[in-house]
Amino acid sequence: MKRRSFLKVMGGVAGGAVLGIRPVLVSEAEAAAAKTGEMHKRVLGRTGFKVSVVGFSGLGLMHYDQERCNAEVHKAFERGLNYYDVAPAYGKDGDCEIKMGVALQGLDRSRYFLACKTKKRDAAGCREELERSLQRLKTDHFDLYQMHHLVKPEDVKTSLAPGGALEAMLAAKKEGKIRAIGFSAHTTKAALAALRGFAFDTVMFPVNYVEYYTRGFGKDVLALAKEKGAVVLSIKTINSGAWPKGAERTRKWWYRPLEQQDDINLAYRWTLSLPGVVMGYPPAWMDLQDKAITAGIAYRPATEADAKKLEEMAKDCGSIFKREEDLVACHSPYPHHPHECCEGEWA
Repeated sequence: MKRRSFLKVMGGVAGGAVLGIRPVLVSEAEAAAAKTGEMHKRVLGRTGFKVSVVGFSGLGLMHYDQERCNAEVHKAFERGLNYYDVAPAYGKDGDCEIKMGVALQGLDRSRYFLACKTKKRDAAGCREELERSLQRLKTDHFDLYQMHHLVKPEDVKTSLAPGGALEAMLAAKKEGKIRAIGFSAHTTKAALAALRGFAFDTVMFPVNYVEYYTRGFGKDVLALAKEKGAVVLSIKTINSGAWPKGAERTRKWWYRPLEQQDDINLAYRWTLSLPGVVMGYPPAWMDLQDKAITAGIAYRPATEADAKKLEEMAKDCGSIFKREEDLVACHSPYPHHPHECCEGEWA
């Protein structure tokens, strides 16, 4: 991307997007009639592939041995999940990619959607990581390949410029090694810049009731994604905010996830009621993955009562992205911030 074009992109970002994105709610009768008892599926935008509304979080494999990973991957598939996501940054030395590559053996490759990512911003690094990931996953193509964890405008600028990651992705797509191209982002500024800079197929972004009701976080990204024809993959779908001071931590993780099945069902149907959202990912734990799959099977459209309940629940929750978002918005130096792209756990 030329400098003049990128400056135009960033100018558009500064102006923001329309903030009128709201959940599409239905009546109680319509909601009840929509339940099928099977995993709900939606078309993943321009790919035409019908995917489960719950994705398999490959990061979760870092907690378990290979035998358990094999069992979890196959169990999810048997319950109707058909979307698997992983990245080389998950686990030490590609641990999660390696485990998933083994675990997927025996499943019909044409019946599941496989997504991977790269944190490399240059073409050479992206190509090298892509080829290694294909080997680890024991496949000849990825249905979706994504720029991983865009945070600062510089991440976008470098990735979209000549010699950047996008160049390698487009070449790999021509070769049939990539079917669709997307990105994941943790800040509004990076997401909007990426959407204005290239016709991405997917946007992976934090979309959940806490960030939406406490700060309106995600509204402008959803609006621009809709305008550009990109579908949204929700991360932090069952995040219930930062751990309150003094609260007992139910697990070692950097944010507090919902734990009760009814609450998880509620969070999923609310997130999936937002225009353009086709899927939600659970946190990196297999018990929560199981509960998320149950939510996908129990899915029905959200109602006004659902929205009001979550808006009330959000009042007691703290944002986990405000600090990161504010630092980038103010052009401040980006500090180290724990997130699921990093190795290890946080107490």
